[in-house]
Amino acid sequence: MNVVLTLVLGAVILFLLLAVFLWLLRYQRTDIAQKPQLKFNEELAEELVFPHLQVEKPKPEPPPEMELPRNYGIDRLVLMVRDPHWLYAYWEISATKQEEFNSSYGPGAWNVSRPVLRVYEVVGNNFSGQNAVGYTDISLGNQDDNWHINVGKPNSTFCVDLGRVFPDGRFVTLLRSNMVTTPRESLSDVLDEEWMWIEDIYRILSGYSYGMSSPMLVEQMGLKKGVVPLGISSPGVSSPGQGQSWR
Repeated sequence: MNVVLTLVLGAVILFLLLAVFLWLLRYQRTDIAQKPQLKFNEELAEELVFPHLQVEKPKPEPPPEMELPRNYGIDRLVLMVRDPHWLYAYWEISATKQEEFNSSYGPGAWNVSRPVLRVYEVVGNNFSGQNAVGYTDISLGNQDDNWHINVGKPNSTFCVDLGRVFPDGRFVTLLRSNMVTTPRESLSDVLDEEWMWIEDIYRILSGYSYGMSSPMLVEQMGLKKGVVPLGISSPGVSSPGQGQSWR
């Protein structure tokens, strides 16, 4: 009796295990088959119903622009040439320079004086402040740090002082610029005989074949111009010579 009961109970347990295994296997196959279809249906529904809800990735912000500082905390006065008639000056005066000015000329000296740009016309490369040909003063504002200067003198040398003028007319120099020379307004009156022959060389070579010897080239140039310079080169490379006549 016990043996029969044991066999029946084992058969029931085996049947239950087999039923559970088959059910799990069928559920797994059904789930695998339905997942791609569900995913496709969800993506299709999102595209058709909510196309405007697509989230865009935020664009990276550009790096902040670097701004050059207006002041560098140094004392400087720079003079530059713009053209034969105009100069350009820019400057910076530090707080230390202002304190030194008040210490030398009394408290409040900076406030009772006014800024002036004094433009000197000089001769040569040495300028002491006393050997100028002449000068002119330009009144400035306390906030000015650059100025365009109309000198109206081509081929002239200039230097500029930035200073303060007291009510009694005293001028105190704070900064002195470099010296500059304005360019010529007309063509140079220095003619280089050697350089004037370059155009003739190309004109003659264009009319002859390659391989012409140097004596032949000189002879042809002499026949056309009547005078041939002893050296055809840039100044300083060959020593200058007098013209030679070809008869």
